[in-house]
Amino acid sequence: MAAYPEPPGGVLDGPIHRFAVRAYFEDTDLSGVVYHANYLRWFERARSDFLRLLGIDQRAAQEAGEGAYAVSELTIRYAAPARLDDTVLIESVAEEIRAASCRIHQRAIRDGVLLAEARLRVGFIAPDGRPRRQPDAWRKALATLLPPQTEES
Repeated sequence: MAAYPEPPGGVLDGPIHRFAVRAYFEDTDLSGVVYHANYLRWFERARSDFLRLLGIDQRAAQEAGEGAYAVSELTIRYAAPARLDDTVLIESVAEEIRAASCRIHQRAIRDGVLLAEARLRVGFIAPDGRPRRQPDAWRKALATLLPPQTEES
């Protein structure tokens, strides 16, 4: 029996996670332009694989009753349309890591042209919906991607 191929998970290029998507017919409206909400789906897929590449097992944490990430803030800006059959690169960068949350900046780019960008905060929440300190190993993994802190004089 042949092994099933793994879906592409993107690559970590220094502090940047790069994840390619293609705009399929189902992603577009009648004019062939990608529907605005589909950028959110692409960003979510990219974030999930970004975390997976860092060794963060969201499913295991959820099944163990530890908790899960939930989007608590989101700002998105649309700059140019993606169209049917475009290859779009999603770039994700961790900007801030806190005890119970992190900020991530994501951009959708086609051939060097910015299509959309989002800034969001994801909070780690317990099964009862209350904020909870995220696992230390997760914070450490994300922190490896942040630029070194400089001391102020």
